[in-house]
Amino acid sequence: MTTSIVKTAFFAADKETVWAFLTDKDKLGEWFYQGDENLSDGAKFTLYGKDDDGNKKKMVWGEVKKWNPFSELVHSFYIAPLEGSNSELRWLLEDVGNGTKLTLEHSGMSVEGEAFNLIMHLDTGWDKHLAALREAAGK
Repeated sequence: MTTSIVKTAFFAADKETVWAFLTDKDKLGEWFYQGDENLSDGAKFTLYGKDDDGNKKKMVWGEVKKWNPFSELVHSFYIAPLEGSNSELRWLLEDVGNGTKLTLEHSGMSVEGEAFNLIMHLDTGWDKHLAALREAAGK
């Protein structure tokens, strides 16, 4: 059995600005993990953090599956704790008032056995990452 995590966040920024923070390698590094290249239609990507010694460490990788600039981005999402199993992120951007509504759906994760603990960790993690994204995009 699989499940999804769905998060919604509002930004005092236009869709173009929020989109840039989802796809630009340097802006991704301000709130999530740094990339070697910008995300683009059909592109494979890898995002990096740092290990305890400050060395570059592969954190997230995937491939862009759907690319509708400023409105929808879908990509596969692999992280080491998921032991190479594939999940998917879908980012939807909508104009709302003087800003942007962002909906994130993280789907395809197993809830069997110990995997449920990871789901709880990811749920909390997305709250923190989206708060960091809101702060970065609001600068």
